[in-house]
Formats: sequence, C-alpha cells, structure tokens
Amino acid sequence: MSALPTVSIIIPIYQEVATLSQRIPDLLALQAHAEVLLCDGGSEDGSVALLEASPLSCVASSAGRARQMNTAAAQAQGDVLLFVHIDTLLDAKHIRAVQEAMQDDAVVGGRFDVRLSGKHPMFRIIERAINLRSRWTGISTGDQCQFIRRSLFEDMGGFPDILLMEDVALAQAMKQCGKQAYLRQAVETSSRRWEKHGVMKTVLLMWKLRWLYWRGVAPEVLVRMYR
Repeated sequence: MSALPTVSIIIPIYQEVATLSQRIPDLLALQAHAEVLLCDGGSEDGSVALLEASPLSCVASSAGRARQMNTAAAQAQGDVLLFVHIDTLLDAKHIRAVQEAMQDDAVVGGRFDVRLSGKHPMFRIIERAINLRSRWTGISTGDQCQFIRRSLFEDMGGFPDILLMEDVALAQAMKQCGKQAYLRQAVETSSRRWEKHGVMKTVLLMWKLRWLYWRGVAPEVLVRMYR
C-alpha cells in the first residue's frame, strides 16, 4: 500500500450566500485535512464578499458547474480531487475514507453513498435507490461527492464543457479507466430541490433527464428542462 494521498476539495458556487453563511465553519474545519477550493461563477448576492472576509480560497470563473470545477481543479495541489456541492455535508472521516480507498493504486476514483437531509419517508426510498443504482451501474452523480486521481482527471481533459450531466460523463469516463471505490459511508446532501418542486415531480424529472441523455439529447436542451 502506498502512503496516504493528499486531497483537494473542489466546490462550485453560484448565488449561495445563505448556504455559505452556514457552511463556512465546516469548510474551515476541513482545511486541517484537505485543500479546500471554491469557484464562483459570477454570483451577485454577496457570496464572494462573504468568502473574501474568510480564510477560504475562492477563484472566479464563467458560470457553469463543469467550467467552475475545471477552473478550481487546475489550481489544486492534491493527489485526489474530491468534487462537492455546497449543500452537501462531509467531515474529516470522509476525507480519510477517500485517502484510504485511494491507497489502492488500482482505484481510479469513486463516490460515497448519499443521504438526503429531509425527513419525508420518500427520501429514504430515494436515497437507497440512488445508492443501489450507482453500485449496479458504476455511474455516480455529483450529490455523491465524486473523487478521482488528479493525474487521470488531467489526462481526461477535466469535465466536458457541458451545461448538465457533467457528473454522469465523468462517471462514465472513470468506469472505462479502472476500478472505482463505492464508499458506503454516507454524505448528507440537501433535499431542498425535492422539497421546493415536489418529491415525485423531481424524481420523474431526474429519470427523464437521464433517459434523454442516454438517448443523445444535447445537454443544452436538458438544462432548460432542469431549470
């Protein structure tokens, strides 16, 4: 087994001042265990000013989650890149789990199981379905905190410059490159989208978007449906 690799946490943000105000203490705590890099896509709600007043590192990019994550990744120093949504919670134990998984040189990347923050009984079914689907298909999504060796990510050219499904595209690429780690330790992600738009409506929309993506519908078309 090789030595524990270093980890860089990449977090894209856009108009997230309310979430940031709650998350900054957690992110500062993570800095003791990993490099933390945020990338703002042109927020006008005070997000950047809030970060500038903190010890956190934030770089600027044009809008678009894939572009933002690529911009931050280009400045990252870690052996492993861990992509995290701002409304997803993780701690030092998750970082350690990534490091231990990536000690295996055969592992190219991976993801965590996910737990939704809401109390609705349907969320327990949804999160189990997400985790099982991911394990069976080898395809993960951004809510699961995908991670990948930085060297491989650079060889791939980063995320494809698309407006939606960049996480699925990354998972597809990793699946072709080698072994993935499916970490059963769960990260908690916000259920705010389901709660805002309706549980079943959101589930059906997500299924429809993925089905259309597999059928070759352009991400530019899919993102209009998503929004």
